[in-house]
Amino acid sequence: MQIKIFTIPIGDGGAVQQEMNTFLKVHKIHEIEQKLISNNNGSCWCFCVRYLETVFTTASESKVKVDYRQVLDEPTFQKFSELRVIRKQAAGIEGLSAFILFTDEELAELAKLEEITVKSMLGIKGIGEKKVKRYGHYFIAKPENNEAPGPVA
Repeated sequence: MQIKIFTIPIGDGGAVQQEMNTFLKVHKIHEIEQKLISNNNGSCWCFCVRYLETVFTTASESKVKVDYRQVLDEPTFQKFSELRVIRKQAAGIEGLSAFILFTDEELAELAKLEEITVKSMLGIKGIGEKKVKRYGHYFIAKPENNEAPGPVA
């Protein structure tokens, strides 16, 4: 556990307060002690913050929203759009949020494939055997020669 001390003068214009708020947003805080100190030099708030080393990032800091219309060529984007429709329908059937089935990033990679098969799906980062088994049948147009049609067993 780490300790950080913040001393905020009563007449602070907000700079030290902002620094403390930013610190609190990105660290896992265990405990905060506060005390108002007054002496000949004036008054200030002293905060003793006990925190863990873990640093959190907000969703906006960790992921930048991708515009797949700009990233993918037109035919691939059309396929991506069709896969999103299939994902939405499958999510409705499964009673889940669409991103649980496959993320947009995973769908973009699927759209780049010439043909969607179990084997090709397993080659995409983030798609494992469980996802393919549960949701792959919604996206596989025709099974490979050695694959049975319908849901993945």
